Amino acid sequence: MPLPLIIGAAAAAAAAAGVGSGIHGAVKMKEASDTSKAAQARNDSNVKKLESTNKSTMNQMDEVGKCEMEILASFKKFMDTFEKIKNRPDIAEISKDKVTLSNFTPEEVKNAAVGASVLIGGMGGAALGTAGGFAAAGATTAAVMALGTASTGTAIASLSGAAATNATLAALGGGALAAGGGGVALGTAVLGGATLGVGLLVGGIIFNLTGSSLSEKADEAWRMANENEKKINGICSYLEKLKSSAEKFLSQLKKVSEVYDSNFKKLDYFVNVINRDDYNDYAPGEKLIVKNTCTLVALLYKMCKVELVKKSANENEQNSVNSEAIVSSINDAEKVLDSMVA
Repeated sequence: MPLPLIIGAAAAAAAAAGVGSGIHGAVKMKEASDTSKAAQARNDSNVKKLESTNKSTMNQMDEVGKCEMEILASFKKFMDTFEKIKNRPDIAEISKDKVTLSNFTPEEVKNAAVGASVLIGGMGGAALGTAGGFAAAGATTAAVMALGTASTGTAIASLSGAAATNATLAALGGGALAAGGGGVALGTAVLGGATLGVGLLVGGIIFNLTGSSLSEKADEAWRMANENEKKINGICSYLEKLKSSAEKFLSQLKKVSEVYDSNFKKLDYFVNVINRDDYNDYAPGEKLIVKNTCTLVALLYKMCKVELVKKSANENEQNSVNSEAIVSSINDAEKVLDSMVA
């Protein structure tokens, strides 16, 4: 074969091989691109699921926290009324059907009531999960913690409105900036962050998922999407369990609160309307109302102490739902209410 024809044939063969290789390469590039896009889409979908589940749980927890704070704040009126009664019974320790409700002093109840009132005043513009953080850590503990002292030396409980809110936030942040503390800004972060907010609910594990791009390498992107999905599913499972437990706890809390409100209205009428201020003058049925009201205060006070979340000792581990304490609290409440009906 003449040399020009040989060269031409070789060139044609080389060209054909090049085209084939190019097509194969293009196919692989497209497959890699499709895989990366699918991985990113899958990751974005999972992140949306996490955000939605988290928001739903935070709303439910916020509802519990707000309810607990309102209940605790209402105890100030109860204590003011109860202390007007002469020869009143001792409520330091009250038991009903072998259920020890609480050990507390009137002063402790008053402090929790005042602290809860301060926190209620500051929850209006608080971030999602703030009130829920109180419920997670124990509303009574959070209420008492609010009874600190402002940087001016003035007791926070004596302040009101924005002044009380700012003083509380500054106290939670370690004090005023001028005194070397973190100030209101840090206090706000504490309420909405690791100590009382979402961080306490989910735990110390932080997944940088929202708005992040996966690896540009297709196989690596898919692997990362798989890992993120497992992590997200684990968190969502925890959040869903927490929400379900919070719903049951809140239902029982409201049930007890309604019975308490009904009894306290009668006690309020005796003491503050018709001025019946001596317990010895009460009829047996009236004395029962006094005792039942005290019992319900003790029960609610104890319920508000329950930490709905068990904080992990290891900051790299996820928190857990305090299921045992929640179920025990619900059962105790049911026993007390049943005994009153009987």
